[in-house]
Amino acid sequence: MSDGGGSVRQRKKSSGDGTGSRPRKPKSTTSSGGSSSPSTAQQHQMWARIVLMVGIVAIVYFTTFRTREKKFATQREVLELRTQPLDCSRPYLEEISKFAGCIPNRCGRFVSDKIVSPAEAGILLDLARAGFELGQSSGGASILDLHSGALSKGTQFVNVYRLPEAKRLFTNQHINVYRHVKAKVQQAVADHFRLSVDALHLTHPTFFSRLTNATAKTIHDEYWHEHVDKETYSSFHFTTLLYLTDYGKDFTGGRFVFIDNEGKHNRTLVYIEPKRARVSGFTSGAENLHHVEQVTGGVRYAITISFTCDREMAMADPKFALDEEEEEEEKEAATENGGTREGRVREP
Repeated sequence: MSDGGGSVRQRKKSSGDGTGSRPRKPKSTTSSGGSSSPSTAQQHQMWARIVLMVGIVAIVYFTTFRTREKKFATQREVLELRTQPLDCSRPYLEEISKFAGCIPNRCGRFVSDKIVSPAEAGILLDLARAGFELGQSSGGASILDLHSGALSKGTQFVNVYRLPEAKRLFTNQHINVYRHVKAKVQQAVADHFRLSVDALHLTHPTFFSRLTNATAKTIHDEYWHEHVDKETYSSFHFTTLLYLTDYGKDFTGGRFVFIDNEGKHNRTLVYIEPKRARVSGFTSGAENLHHVEQVTGGVRYAITISFTCDREMAMADPKFALDEEEEEEEKEAATENGGTREGRVREP
């Protein structure tokens, strides 16, 4: 019995050994067969194709959608005059051709550090700071228009001349320098574009601006959008800016940027870095699409001085420093001089 049992156990063991001894198929390490992995050579070919495709896409992108940058005026430079002529946009040229003596020899832009003195710019900066003490926008972009009296305050505008403090802050020196600077800038525009200075007229809006990095509260605070002045203000024919503070010193960000389109997708960004007493001027048509970069720190002060060729859109100089007492003195002086004001001539 013990032998019979041993014989059975041996057969089971042998049967198990026979099953376990069947040869197994080795895993394929070659490329033969549909389920095999790619060889090293095939992997190299695949990566080469990917690199080639990426290169083609990059070439197409950078030749089709290309943005270049160009510095037109840096803060460290002292520029006698730098110019960039441009072809006038058709609508601008068609409109301005109606005004004799006010047709530019060619459209374009210029910048100069020799039109306004640093001392004059300093006086106007004092005027701007004094004005903005009476009101500022809560959204970071404040304006002070000495002609209309508009002053940013919170999310609204107030009339600065209705504030009693204005008479104390704005002095005769302020108004005289303001008028004199305006006349010098007007002459510079006439000289550069070869216009008759008498054909150029100050127009609305001409204003001081104060820009900070505060979050915009209203659409008036969003000064950084690309635009064309002629489309924004129909009276504009020539735009100028006088900078009162220095880029990189008094504020960061806030560069003035022209956008030149060359074809459908190619663009060149032309930068002006503001500098105290620096004047930039340009024709107000579509040839001078532009914007101001967002200020990232500090405070940026400037004056926009705009000119029109249309006499009907002209405006007079502000008279914010001439209160009733001064006007009465002028009348008395005029009477003493035989009905004239020879004794009270002021610098324009």
